[in-house]
Amino acid sequence: SADVDDLQKQLAAYGQDHLLKFWSKLSSDQKSELVDDIQSVDFSDLATIFKETVTNRENNNQKLDQFLEPIPEELHEAVSRSSPKQLEHYRDIGLREISEGRVAALLLAGGQGTRLGVAYPKGMYNVGLPSQKTLYQLQGERLLKLEELAEKLTGKRGTIPWYIMTSEHTMDPTIEFFSRHNYFGLQKDSVVVFEQFMLPCLTLDGKIILDTPYRIAKAPDGNGGLFRALRERGILEDMRKKGIQYVHVYCVDNILVKMADPVFIGYCISKDANCAAKVVEKVIPTEAVGVVCRVGGKFQVVEYSEISLATAEKRNQNGRLMFNAGNICNHFFTVDFLHQIGKGDKKLKHHIAQKKIPFAGDDGKTVKPIKPNGMKLEKFVFDVFEFSDKFVAWEVNRDEEFSPLKNSDDSAKDTPTTARCSLYALHRQYIKRAGGRFEDDKCDSFVSVDLRTADEEKKDTSEEKSEVGICEISPLVSYAGEDLEELVAGKTFSYPVVLSAPDEQLPVSDTNGNSSD
Repeated sequence: SADVDDLQKQLAAYGQDHLLKFWSKLSSDQKSELVDDIQSVDFSDLATIFKETVTNRENNNQKLDQFLEPIPEELHEAVSRSSPKQLEHYRDIGLREISEGRVAALLLAGGQGTRLGVAYPKGMYNVGLPSQKTLYQLQGERLLKLEELAEKLTGKRGTIPWYIMTSEHTMDPTIEFFSRHNYFGLQKDSVVVFEQFMLPCLTLDGKIILDTPYRIAKAPDGNGGLFRALRERGILEDMRKKGIQYVHVYCVDNILVKMADPVFIGYCISKDANCAAKVVEKVIPTEAVGVVCRVGGKFQVVEYSEISLATAEKRNQNGRLMFNAGNICNHFFTVDFLHQIGKGDKKLKHHIAQKKIPFAGDDGKTVKPIKPNGMKLEKFVFDVFEFSDKFVAWEVNRDEEFSPLKNSDDSAKDTPTTARCSLYALHRQYIKRAGGRFEDDKCDSFVSVDLRTADEEKKDTSEEKSEVGICEISPLVSYAGEDLEELVAGKTFSYPVVLSAPDEQLPVSDTNGNSSD
């Protein structure tokens, strides 16, 4: 038909007319599905992105070493280098803003639990704590507790709106999960779930891949897709309406995350920052973590692969690594800054992730490739740092704030087991600091799981360790170890220890991610 000829011409102009190669075999429903798909693509934008991204990548093969400078010390304060009084000062500033309703938490939850071996969103994962709480529940309860702490300080109850950015695959299950669990006690209208955008997957030479004969293969546009989604999904508008001024953005998979952390927020506000990163000290030069530094005067995260070993190994006079600000996907932005980024004149660059992308073979059947055959184009949330003229970093202690859940228990690190054990170790510390003791105290020291080298990891996995020192404090009892004295001071506990709020129902038992829970 004439319409399809027009379409063919439009596509041919961008070298994408292979999208119609199965046209004659499609049913009319399939044809309209394909046409809708094609019309949702901005071809000229895509062509530009592809060209720029490939050029960037070719230019990027040289290492960045000669341009790197560490973050200036006055913009890089640390929990470990601050007095209790200073920390309390920052915390009070943060809690006051929370009680005024000016702080929101924003969760990046686009990822499925594929590497964990589950087909649902990571936030719904139950890591096997005694309480059987999922990541979403732990986070929701931390927000509730924080609202309460802010009210206790100021006498005024503010709400911390919780914005959750999902992808096409995680949106519906997430909404359904929250409503099934009654929003974990939060007000329903303070939880706002929205969806990031998708971009077509391309072959290595820039052709759009068909997933089936009538559907384009698409993937979420990376966590840096946040800024477009905030603008185009009406989220910035919603923030303005609610009077929010500060947003804490974080990634779903860190079991120790302190969402809307009042100390971090207070620090950023007292430094008049519009953009900030929470970091952990990188201690081993070869740890594959991006580091926050300055490149040509602008702040950015430099991936481990972008610098040479010699640079990674450089040390300061104090013996610490020179480039030691490990990025943990934990950021602060002012709403004004997000508006400025959202205006679109500040173009974030795309990065190429080479992936195995299933495609429709010549017979129309889906083929699953065994090696990477294409690319997903992604933006990274931290690429906005370079647009900030008021950037700061806040360094926190790894064993108190960072234990990511990325792999199943077959791996050596970042597993459900390491996540659980990090939480137990931290909660044991909380009880000890508040004057409690444990009967059997073999697990006194903090085991920092992710600092071992690959060789040491291999040795460990052979012998199954039984879990010792199980200790879980509900977020409804304490957000970060505060107010435990009257519960624990002078008492001796025997494991397993579970401190929960008076009205909490703990599970009899529950299977992981079970829909009937």
